[in-house]
Amino acid sequence: MIKILTVVGARPQIIKAAALSRAIKGSFSNSISEIILHTGQHYDQNMSQVFFDELGVPSPDYQLNTGSQSHGKQTAHMITGIEEILLKERPDFLVVYGDTNSTLAGAIAASKIHIPIAHIEAGLRSFNKSMPEEINRIMCDHASTLLFTPTRTGLANLEREGFLVNHLPPFSPDRPGVFHCGDIMLDNSLYFSSLASEKSSILSNEGLDPEKYLLVTIHRDNNTDDPARLTSIFEAIIQITEEYQCQAVIPLHPRTSKKLPEVLPKALYEKIKGSKRIKLLPPASFFDMIVLEKSARIVLTDSGGVQKEAYFFNKPCIIARSETEWVEIIEHGTGILADADTARITEAYKSLTQKKDLNFPPIFGDGRAAEFMCKNISNC
Repeated sequence: MIKILTVVGARPQIIKAAALSRAIKGSFSNSISEIILHTGQHYDQNMSQVFFDELGVPSPDYQLNTGSQSHGKQTAHMITGIEEILLKERPDFLVVYGDTNSTLAGAIAASKIHIPIAHIEAGLRSFNKSMPEEINRIMCDHASTLLFTPTRTGLANLEREGFLVNHLPPFSPDRPGVFHCGDIMLDNSLYFSSLASEKSSILSNEGLDPEKYLLVTIHRDNNTDDPARLTSIFEAIIQITEEYQCQAVIPLHPRTSKKLPEVLPKALYEKIKGSKRIKLLPPASFFDMIVLEKSARIVLTDSGGVQKEAYFFNKPCIIARSETEWVEIIEHGTGILADADTARITEAYKSLTQKKDLNFPPIFGDGRAAEFMCKNISNC
């Protein structure tokens, strides 16, 4: 029996962990046992616990209650707590997801005491090292024993960095196993899509008509904390809703909710609050978010996860960043990089809503990534 310790901290990681836990329970309960550690990086009830409850993820065996701190303090607190639990549990693998501070802390703690790391969503690169996430994912990849990359672009990125993709077991950090496996978030999107439609009443509760609203998620600190960038994004939202007579639905990340009145010009903030076409909502539950994505006409986001989910549900996407790790979305013409630029965002909305030949080929796998990962972990 292989023991894994799964580290989650941000809500996207909780969602991804649901797919792996489900695969273990369904097909690998005789070969893999799982312990879950929640760092508390997302500590808001609506950003964390509700996802464990909705998705059926087992309650965490350990909770570090890290909370919001500077990058250094937060990561240091996590490293200390994770190391203590690793020394106590001695798992065969530490499993981490994506590119958060929780991911980096887990990788550092495990690598120092020689516990193998399995990194899910390996190989993703924005090629912008000013993003904390870029540093986190690179460092984690280069400390990992198993690297599961969701796309062929991710595989090519790893090869360019010197990883060999044809190693055979036994694997080690010096001879890691590198696997192209598809995207674990697609597993969940397919699995929960019908259930979300049954469970969520957000469209009727908010009076939303399918295919008639712009779904907006903005949370990255380089957008929320920069007055010029946040102003440009919300000026674009105002312009789009007025020019195209549509609604904008904005589930607010706690950071964004806090920064709006602090950072935006007072007149713009009051205009947003007073607009009948703009709905500012609390953080959406997983089921509500699926329904909002499935029913939107178009998505505007700075979230990597929401970019993919828009693609899963065949929705065009405006990306409020200067680059993306999900380059396939851009290459297939279903997404446009608009940065935090009012003119580029409004032009992207016009272009994507008028485009008649949008195509969404299955570039993110077949929805069985978690089973593939479990099989390869079991074989180590």
